[in-house]
Amino acid sequence: MACSCVGRLFCNPCNVQPSFRTVSNMVSSGFTSQLRLISPMKLPSASSSALFSLALLKSSFLPLITANFSAQGVGISVSSFKVHQITVQVKPGRNDLVVCFGELLIDFVPTVGGVPLADAPAFKKAPGGAPANVACGIAKLGGNSAFVGKVGDDEFGYMLCDVLKDNKVETKGIRFDSQARTALAFVTLREDGEREFMFYRNPSADMLFEVHELDTDLLKQASILHYGSISLITEPSRSTHLEAMRIAKEAGALLSYDPNLRLALWPSAAAAKEGIKSIWERADIIKVSDEEVVFLTDGDPKDDQNNMKMFHPRCKLMLVTEGGEGCRYYTPKFRGHVNGVKVQVVDTTGAGDAFCAGLLSQLAVVPSIIDDEPKLRNALTFANACGAITTTERGAIPALPDKDTVLRLIRKTPRLFGYLMICLLPNLFPVPVKYSISTKRVSCKVATAICKRWSIYFGLVDLIIYFLP
Repeated sequence: MACSCVGRLFCNPCNVQPSFRTVSNMVSSGFTSQLRLISPMKLPSASSSALFSLALLKSSFLPLITANFSAQGVGISVSSFKVHQITVQVKPGRNDLVVCFGELLIDFVPTVGGVPLADAPAFKKAPGGAPANVACGIAKLGGNSAFVGKVGDDEFGYMLCDVLKDNKVETKGIRFDSQARTALAFVTLREDGEREFMFYRNPSADMLFEVHELDTDLLKQASILHYGSISLITEPSRSTHLEAMRIAKEAGALLSYDPNLRLALWPSAAAAKEGIKSIWERADIIKVSDEEVVFLTDGDPKDDQNNMKMFHPRCKLMLVTEGGEGCRYYTPKFRGHVNGVKVQVVDTTGAGDAFCAGLLSQLAVVPSIIDDEPKLRNALTFANACGAITTTERGAIPALPDKDTVLRLIRKTPRLFGYLMICLLPNLFPVPVKYSISTKRVSCKVATAICKRWSIYFGLVDLIIYFLP
C-alpha cells in the first residue's frame, strides 16, 4: 500500500474512496494537535502513546494493511474503531534513531576454538564493543543508529570509526584521544563456543570520555538510548555516562540497559554488582543474560518469581536471554517465554548484542509493541533469530545479519516439524481429495476418485507453506 503526504494531507490512494487527513495545527508547533478524519473508513484501535505508531487501515474490500504515517516527527495514534477526531502528540525532531553509548574496541578472536590464549595459533582481528555491536546490528537490519564514545587517536581507532561508517552508523558522536590507545580484548573460545576475555585498557581511550565531549544534539534526537555498564567502572567515563542518560531521558528517549557483565574489568565482584545496580531503576528496558541473573540475584534464571525481583516499578520491559533456548519477557501487564532458534554454534561473541539490535530496531519505530503481547512475541522471535545467526560465524560485527537473512531463518525453522509430519500423513490417511492452488488462496474439494498419495503430500505441503508466517 502506498501512502503519501502532501502539506497537511495524508492520502491512501489504494482505497476506493481515497482517505485524507488534515492536521489543524502546524505540526512544527511542538504542542498537541488535532487530526481530523475526512474519509468514511474504519480504524482499529492502536496504542495511544507511541511515536511512529502504526495506523491500521481497512477498506471495504482490501485485507488489513499496515502503514506507517509520519511527518516532521509526528506520532499518530488511534484509540477507537470509529474515530472522527484524533488527538496527536507532536514532538518536533523525533525519529526512530537509536543512540548507543559506550565502548568501541578491537576483539582478537582465535582462529580455532577450545584452546587457551597461549596455545592459539593465530587470531582474527574483529571490531567489537557491545554498544557498537548493537549500533551496527540495527543499521544492518535497516534501522537508524548512531554511536557515542571515544577511541584512541591511532590506527585502530580510525579503523573502527570507518567500520561503523561502512555499516551506515552515524559517527559524529565519536571522539579521539591522543593520550590513550584504543582498547583491545583477546577472546578465548571454549569448545561450546562460550568466551573468556583478556582486556588491554589501562587506561584506554573509552575510559577517558569526558562530559564536555558529548554531542548533546545527537542525544536529544534519540528515540532510544542504549548502553551497558562498562563505562560505569571508572571516572570520568562514569559521569559522562550518567550525563548522557540524563540528556536523553529529558528529551523523551527510552533508556535501554544491557549490563554486559565483564568481571575481569571490575575491581571485584562486589563492585561489579554495586555498579550495575546503581543505574538499574533508571532504565525503561532491561536485558540480562541467564548468567547475569545468577550473578545479580543468586537465584534460578528460569524461576519467574526470582526474575521479578529485578523488575522495578518504572520498567516497561525486562528480558532474560537463555542462549539457544530463547528468552523470557516481563512487563507490568504480562510475562512469558519465546523459544530460540537452533543453529550450529561457532562463536557466541555478539549474540546478545544482535538480540538487542533485533528488538530495538523494531521498538524505535513502534514503541507500542511493548504493550501488545502478540506483537512483542513476534519481535522477540525476530530478535532471537538475530542472535542465533550471529553465533554461526566468528567475531561480532562481521557476523551480524541483515533483515532478509533473519526472515529467511524465521520462515524456515517452524516448517521442519510440519514437513516431517506431512511425510507420514499420506501413508496413514489416503483421503479422497482434489486440490487447486492459486496465488492468493487454497481450496480443497472432495472428489469421487482417490487421489494418489503423493498428490495429497504436495497439496498439504502447499497448505502449510501458505498458512505459516
